[in-house]
Amino acid sequence: MRAAIHPRRLQAFTLTEVLIVLVILGILILLALPNLMPLITRAKSTEAKIQLEHLYTLQKTHFYEKSKYTGNISEIGFVQEPLTTEGDQGRANYRIDVVQASTSAFVARATAVVDFDADGVFNVWEIDQDKNLKEVTPD
Repeated sequence: MRAAIHPRRLQAFTLTEVLIVLVILGILILLALPNLMPLITRAKSTEAKIQLEHLYTLQKTHFYEKSKYTGNISEIGFVQEPLTTEGDQGRANYRIDVVQASTSAFVARATAVVDFDADGVFNVWEIDQDKNLKEVTPD
């Protein structure tokens, strides 16, 4: 006599259990997000610092060659990456500009084009001929 064939039951989670876990994860993320926003902003501001330090190096090289600083970033070979606000190819979060240039001094500024924490304030960093890097407007 043949034994009756019983289908094997696989152990699995029910749809209700999966949904409960997803809701709990969503609540935890919403609770943690305000604490993570300053960390995200600091990480993004690293882009501004690196770009301004690169511009500083280019300005110093230009100064040693021409005995003056320039207000034209393309003259010193600085290439502004496409901004995130300029379409799909944009990756840069900061617009880089030289706001002041003379024979003895310069000030360059990195202005965020994205409001990282959606509070209406855009992050701004500046650097000068002495490599004084400072955050002018925190976000």
